[in-house]
Parts: sequence; C-alpha cells; structure tokens
Amino acid sequence: MDEILRAAIEAARAAGEIALHYFRTNLTVETKADRTPVTRADRECEAKIVECLSARFPDHGFLGEELGERPGGSHARWIIDPIDGTKNFIRGLPFFATLIALEEEGEVTTGVMYAPALNDLLYARSGQGAFANGQQVRVSEVADLREAMLIHGGLKDLKVRPCWQPFLRLVDVTGRQRGFGDALGHSLVIRGQAEVALEPEIKPWDVAATKIIVTEAGGRYSDFAGTPSIYSGSAVVSNGRIHSAVINILQGK
Repeated sequence: MDEILRAAIEAARAAGEIALHYFRTNLTVETKADRTPVTRADRECEAKIVECLSARFPDHGFLGEELGERPGGSHARWIIDPIDGTKNFIRGLPFFATLIALEEEGEVTTGVMYAPALNDLLYARSGQGAFANGQQVRVSEVADLREAMLIHGGLKDLKVRPCWQPFLRLVDVTGRQRGFGDALGHSLVIRGQAEVALEPEIKPWDVAATKIIVTEAGGRYSDFAGTPSIYSGSAVVSNGRIHSAVINILQGK
C-alpha cells in the first residue's frame, strides 16, 4: 500500500471516529440552500480529513461537500464527502460512509469508502485492484439483465425526472430491484452482490471514490448517457457486463 492510499484510509478512519462520536446523539440539523441536511458532524469530519491530508500533501487541492473548493499548487485534488448518507446518520441508521477520492490530472486514481458504524472499509488505487477490509473484491459475472439485481436510491428521485419511464422498463427486464441509497448501493455492486446501481442526481463527491473502486473491481462507471464523468449529474454503477444494455434502455433505445 503506497503513501497516498494509506493517508486516505487514515483520514477516513479519523473522520469516522468523529462521526461515531456524534452518531445517535441529539444533533442540531441545518438545511442547506439545496434543501439537503447538514450537521456539525459533517463539517468536523470534513475539516479533519482536510487537516490530515494537507499535512501530508500541502500542495494538493480539495473539493468537499461542506467546505467547498480549496485550490492547490499541483494537478492533484482530493474530493471529499465527509458523511455520505447524512439523512441515515441523522435517523440513527448505520448506513452512512466517509468518501475520499484523489483526482490527478483530471482522473480519479484513489478511492476510499469507509462506513464507521459497520466497520466496513473499501478502497482502491489505479492498477492495484479493489479491496474490502483487506480482501480483494470483484464484481459479479452476471451478463443477463433477467438475472440482475437493480439498486436505486429512491423512487421519488427517479419519478420526478425524465428517466422515470426508462427506469420502469429496467424494472420490467431485471430480476430483482432493491432500494439502497448512497454508497451502500454502490458497495453492493463492487462486492458482486448486485449488478447495477442508478443515481439520477449526484455531485462529484458522491461518486468519485465509487468510480475508481468499481473500475478496479472489474466493473464500469458512467452517467446516464454512458459518459464516464463524475461531473455530469447522474451515475450508473455496474458490473460492466450489463452496462451497455442499461444505458441503451435509459436512452430510450
């Protein structure tokens, strides 16, 4: 394990300790301009991550959900979601995670996904494979949509968008459908426990870590149009074998 990956894991664990300190306590919840919730825990976790990583890599930039963008002096930038699944966190559900990714020269090369309440750690570095709690993981071999499990983050998010009818077509042709939002759904695909996860509305920090981890696990990442960008607002995370078929349906083909 190289210095970059080790530093990212250490930062994620440090943030996880803060999250657990506040977990299932009487937290004050604020509402941001985009109508999503934020707590003191979110901000403190992100500040701790930035503190840990900037001490190791002072020339690196940062892009975080809560603290915004801090340009650096190099072509490397850390992309951070301190608590992915804040709504679960607020409700006392253990399905939340710290997401940290490193983008170098415009490409995500390192990803860490740490769910502290579950003591579950997934990580990857370009060319080195994907790992869950120290064991290498691979996506599933399922190549038939009729045998695939489809993961979605919530029906309402899909229903209010143009992708609703294509989504219903996917429901018809896939074997099973389950609602597991945020990083949890992505981790199921990475581990080979599901075949595809759909996110109709995302920000870069929601999926930067996922992109490199699922790719290193043998899967594929793209937006709903099939473009492998974390900046275009939607995400399809799959085992790769059914990816093109899913994209075709989402595009109405």
